[in-house]
Amino acid sequence: MTATLVAKDLAAGHGDRTLFAGLDLVVAPGDVIGLVGVNGAGKSSLLRLLAGLDRPEEGELRLSPPTATVGHLPQEPERRAGETVREFLARRTGVADAQAAMDAATQGLVDGAPGADDAYSETLERWLALGGADLDERAEEVAAELGLTVGLDLPMTALSGGQAARAGLASLLLSRYDVFLLDEPTNDLDLDGLERLERYVSGLRAGTVVISHDREFLMRTVTKVLELDLAQQQINLFGGGYAAYLEERERARRHAREEYEEYADKRASLEGRAQMQRSWMDKGVKNARRKATDSDKIGRKFRSESSEKQAAKARQTQRMIERLDVVDEPRKEWELRMEIAAAPRSGSVVATLREARAVRGDFAFGPASLQIDWADRVAITGANGAGKSTLLAALLGRLPLDSGHAALGSGVVVGEVDQARKLFHGSESLLEAFCAAVPDTEPAEVRTLLAKFGLRADHVMRPATTLSPGERTRAALALLQGRGVNLLVLDEPTNHLDLPAIEQLESALESYPGTLLLVTHDRRMLEAVRTTRRVEVAEGRVTEI
Repeated sequence: MTATLVAKDLAAGHGDRTLFAGLDLVVAPGDVIGLVGVNGAGKSSLLRLLAGLDRPEEGELRLSPPTATVGHLPQEPERRAGETVREFLARRTGVADAQAAMDAATQGLVDGAPGADDAYSETLERWLALGGADLDERAEEVAAELGLTVGLDLPMTALSGGQAARAGLASLLLSRYDVFLLDEPTNDLDLDGLERLERYVSGLRAGTVVISHDREFLMRTVTKVLELDLAQQQINLFGGGYAAYLEERERARRHAREEYEEYADKRASLEGRAQMQRSWMDKGVKNARRKATDSDKIGRKFRSESSEKQAAKARQTQRMIERLDVVDEPRKEWELRMEIAAAPRSGSVVATLREARAVRGDFAFGPASLQIDWADRVAITGANGAGKSTLLAALLGRLPLDSGHAALGSGVVVGEVDQARKLFHGSESLLEAFCAAVPDTEPAEVRTLLAKFGLRADHVMRPATTLSPGERTRAALALLQGRGVNLLVLDEPTNHLDLPAIEQLESALESYPGTLLLVTHDRRMLEAVRTTRRVEVAEGRVTEI
């Protein structure tokens, strides 16, 4: 079924803060609309409104036809306790809800409830449209294609991060919605998964709205870009792909600045002229009063007329000022100015593995030998589940080895941004969690530092676990600036970061003088960040390439 989703005059906010207002959007079949904006601009909020999960403060949504299905895939897959992979896939594809509705309609038929025939027919049609009839068979096939080798009856909570990412991708590939709303679908995907996702999204006939901070993914897939500009409180829809959006946005911002500067210069010139005219008028009045006793009637008349002419000119100039079309000054966007504080250098050898081996269930890591030296900048790549995070844990001495040897060098001070952002997942406030990590820093200084990363008063006193993924990532990056490090370990650092923050992180990494271990599937980051070595991890084996 082809379907169109129409949003008219939508408004949303948090408390007394407006996120956006007057938003109009049409999601037609074949559209792939990239939704962009800084963290906190309301992108995920808009997606939830479009999905019907939240109610807008103003405006309306219309789905044509009304029976069309809308699929919302959130950025965090929400692994529920006791839910199997099979049940997870059924929930994410909408089949589980459709099955429950059909079961209820079937019971209505048995009970002879009025309208039960129509209800059963509608629920059956929905269940079939969502692919319920052959979901199990298709799930087995897609899981095998993605290399998700775990049994589908295994609990989701037992999956590794890489396996969970593959399950999330599988749920998308299995979905048969009429409109797709995808919130950060690229997070945690390896290069193979990204390519599969790109092919899938590009080939969809259904209208799609996607939030992503993966610049290469946006470049390859989107046909339009909807920008939520928090700084200007504007909503801008750009036709064409992502590259066209970047060019048009830069041109629009340049024109806005030029228009304001032209207006400001003209107003300043007129105000200066008016001030001069008023000054001349005041001088003429004073001269007229001083010489009011003169017997020269012609002189008095001349001075009076001159003052009146200056007054008339001043009034004319003031009217010209009032008739100017006011151009508001473009507000500057908040910018993350990131630095990575460097600790004194460590010893020449930073970390070593010698024939290190560890077995965890069905997964075997190693034997692996690797030496990281001072100021090495190492990119670590590999498929999901290959053992990249395991390699990091081994190098940092956190992985108990079954055999072999691992050691950190002397004077090594580790700074880390891990996939799960574990430090900021507890029930304590963000301020308390951060202060515990930098005990020698005063709380007032911590507040100031967090504010530089866009985490202000309404964030620091909240339980850390209530922070959004993007906010937790910013807190982790702030910690790198709050304490000196000489071994920087970044495990998928771009997950949940907005595009300006990613660019700032890349800039900060360029000037960072210490040792760097970087795990990322962000293709643009791999190109932008200077590295001196590249290590490939495949099926638990480590190879330098």
